[in-house]
Amino acid sequence: MATDGGVYVDDLGSRSLLRLVSFCVLLAGLCEGNSVEKKIYIPLNKTAPCVRLLNATHQIGCQSSVSGDTGVIHVVQKEEDLQWVLTDGPNPPYVVLLEGTLFTRNLMQKLKGRTSRIAGLAVSLAKPSPASGFSPSVQCPNDGFGVYSNSYGPEFAHCREIAWNSLGDGLAYEDFSFPIFLLEDENETNVIKQCYRDHNLSQNGSAPAFPLCAMQLFSHMHAVISTVTCMRRSFIQSSFSINPEIVCDPLSDYNVWSMLKPVNTSETLEPDDKVVVAATREGDWGLPRISIFKVYLPCLVCRAQLDSRSFFWNVAPGAESAVASFVTQLAAAEALQKAPDVTTLPRNVMFVFFQGETFDYIGSSRMVYDMENGKFPVQLENIDSFVELGQVALRNSLELWMHTDPMSQKNETVQNQVEELLTILEKSGADVPTVVLRRLSRSQPLPPSSLQRFLRARNISGVVLADHSAVFHNHYYQSIYDTAENINVTYPEGQSPEEDLNFVTDTAKALAGVATVLGRALYQLAGGTNFSHTIQADPQTVTRLLYGFLVRANNSWFQSILRPDLRSYLGDGPLQHYIAVSSPTNTTYVVQYALANLTGKVIDLTREQCQDPSKVPTENKDLYEYAWVQGPLNSNETDRLPRCVRSTARLARALSPAFELKQWGSTEYSTWTESRWKDIRARIFLIASKELEFITLMVGFGVLVFSLVVTYCINAKADVLFIAPREPGSVSY
Repeated sequence: MATDGGVYVDDLGSRSLLRLVSFCVLLAGLCEGNSVEKKIYIPLNKTAPCVRLLNATHQIGCQSSVSGDTGVIHVVQKEEDLQWVLTDGPNPPYVVLLEGTLFTRNLMQKLKGRTSRIAGLAVSLAKPSPASGFSPSVQCPNDGFGVYSNSYGPEFAHCREIAWNSLGDGLAYEDFSFPIFLLEDENETNVIKQCYRDHNLSQNGSAPAFPLCAMQLFSHMHAVISTVTCMRRSFIQSSFSINPEIVCDPLSDYNVWSMLKPVNTSETLEPDDKVVVAATREGDWGLPRISIFKVYLPCLVCRAQLDSRSFFWNVAPGAESAVASFVTQLAAAEALQKAPDVTTLPRNVMFVFFQGETFDYIGSSRMVYDMENGKFPVQLENIDSFVELGQVALRNSLELWMHTDPMSQKNETVQNQVEELLTILEKSGADVPTVVLRRLSRSQPLPPSSLQRFLRARNISGVVLADHSAVFHNHYYQSIYDTAENINVTYPEGQSPEEDLNFVTDTAKALAGVATVLGRALYQLAGGTNFSHTIQADPQTVTRLLYGFLVRANNSWFQSILRPDLRSYLGDGPLQHYIAVSSPTNTTYVVQYALANLTGKVIDLTREQCQDPSKVPTENKDLYEYAWVQGPLNSNETDRLPRCVRSTARLARALSPAFELKQWGSTEYSTWTESRWKDIRARIFLIASKELEFITLMVGFGVLVFSLVVTYCINAKADVLFIAPREPGSVSY
C-alpha cells in the first residue's frame, strides 16, 4: 500500500544522499587540491632570510611585497652572467641564484634599484670560505656609541686612526627593496640548479622555451622608515586598540653575570667597596631578575661578548668575534674558582657576558645605565679594574696584545692603575709558554669594546686583550663564514660525535693558555699571592665548549648541564648568536648554565628542595642560585643522574635604555629594532608563458560566461523542463 508519507520519506532520503555525495566530492576536491599543490611547488626548507632592522634614523635589510616576489631563476657564477639579468634576458623579473664568492657590496650595488628586472636573490654558501675574506659589517663597528667623539679624543673618533675592520664593506647596513635569502642546504641548492639547467638554460644566446623554472620568495616586513616611526605606530596601537598590531620590537636579551664569592642579594654595595670586572660580550633558571647584594670587598670586572650577527637573520656563528672570547672567560672562571684561598681574597671578581654589543653596545650600555641609577647591585664607583677579552683565537706567534685608553690615562692616578694592571698581566703570562703578552703605544686608541661604554661614564683602569695589535685578524668579522673552520677547530675523520666532543684541538689548547693567564691575573688583581701558579685552565673544558657552540650543540655534556625542559634548545648543528627579540636566547641559557656548572657546586638536595631552597634551613637563596639539571649518564648510559647545582650565576636585562626612557631617536643609546613579519618562506615551481596564461584566463572566463548563460536559460524554462510531480490520488484495491 502506498501513502503520502512514503513519497516524503523517499524525497528526504534522496536529499540526504545528494548532500552526502556533494560532501564527498568537495572533500575529494580539497584533498586533490593539496596533492596538486605538492606537485606544483617544491618548498625550500633550509633557508635564512635577510630581514629589516631599524634604528633612530633609517632602515636596513630586505623585504618582499605583501604577496611575495616571483621571478625566473638565473644562476650567476661569474659577474659577466649579470648581463642576462640586467639587460639581455627576455623574461624579467629574475630571481638571481648567486654564488657566495660574488656576494659583495660592489655587485649588490649593480642590482640595487633594478626592481623592474630583479625580483629577489638567493645566495649559496661558498665552500671553502672566500680566500680574500668577507665582512658585511662596517669598517668602524659601533661608530658614534663608544667613548671617542668630537669632544673626547676627536683624533680617535670615527676610527680616524685605525679602521679596525678593514675588510668591512658595509653590505649588512644597506637597504634593499627585494628579498634576499641564504640557501643553507647544498642539496636544495643543487635541486634549484638542476631545475635551471633543465628549463632555463639558453642555447647559443637564444631565449629558453617555456615552461621556465621560477622561485617565489616571501619576506614582507611590517615596519618602515625608522625606529622612531615603527615604535610610535606600535605605541599608538597598544594604547587605543584591543588587538594591537605591533610592527617592530627592540633587540634585547639578558647579560649573564656572576661573582667569584657568594654575596648577599638583599642589600647593595657601599661606595667604598671595589670590584674587579672580568667581562666578555654576549638566561636565570626561571624568571630573570636582578639580584641585590652587599659585600665589603673591592671588586674587579672581567668581560666578554656573547652575540654576533651576519647579513642573514639568525645566522651568526661568531667563532672569532664572540665564541672564542666567552669560552676563554668561562674556562678562566672555572680555573679561578678552584683556587684554595678564593674565599679569603681581599677583592671580589665579577664575570660579565654582555649581550647585544654588536648593535651599539646594548648590554654594556644598559648595565652602565643601571649602575648609574642604582638599579644594579654594583655601582660604577665600586669597580676597581676592568679586564675585557676581545677576539683572541687568531694570534700570530703566540702574541696577545694589551689595548688601553690613552685619554683616561691623562689622569695620573688612572695611568698608574693601568700600569699596575699591565704589569700583573705580564707577570701572569711569564710562565705560560703558549702566550706572549705585548704592550702597545700609549697613544693608540681602544678597539671597539664594552670598556668604551664604561669610560663614557667614569675613568677606570681597564685593558682589552686581543689577538690583533691594529686591524682585526678576523677576515670574516660578523659574517656567515666566521665558523669553527675560521679559528681552525677541526677534528680527525672517522670519529664519533662523542669522540669529537672530547678531542682536544690545538685551538682549545691555545685558548686554555689565554684562560690561564686571565685566571692568574684576576687572582693577583683580587689580592691573591700564594697560589697563582696553581691556577690552570682545563683544555678539556675549552674543547667541549668550542664543540658545543660551534659544531654540535646537542651533545652529552651540554645535555648534562641544562634543565630537562631546555633540551629542545640544543640542535644538531652549532648555536647561533644573534641577539633577536625573544629572550633569553639559546646562547644565553647555555652560557648561564655552563657558568653555573663550571663555577658552582653540586649539593645534596631533592628536586623539590632545589626548586625551592627556602624550605632547607642550611641553604640561602639570597646568597646563591639553584638549578636542577639533567646530570651525566649513569654507568649503563641509559638514564641520567639529575642533580642540584648551586652557583652565583645570574641575569640582568640587556635592553637599551632608549626604550625604557621612550627616547626612540636617541643618539646616546642603541635604538635598534627588528621588524615583525607574517610569513617567511621560499619555493620553486614551473611557470608558463604570458601568452599561455592569457589564453587560459580567457578560456576560463569564456566557460564562466557560458555557464552563466546556460544557467539563466535553464532557470527561465524551468517550468517546461522540469514537470512538477503529480499529486497522489486515492488508492483503491
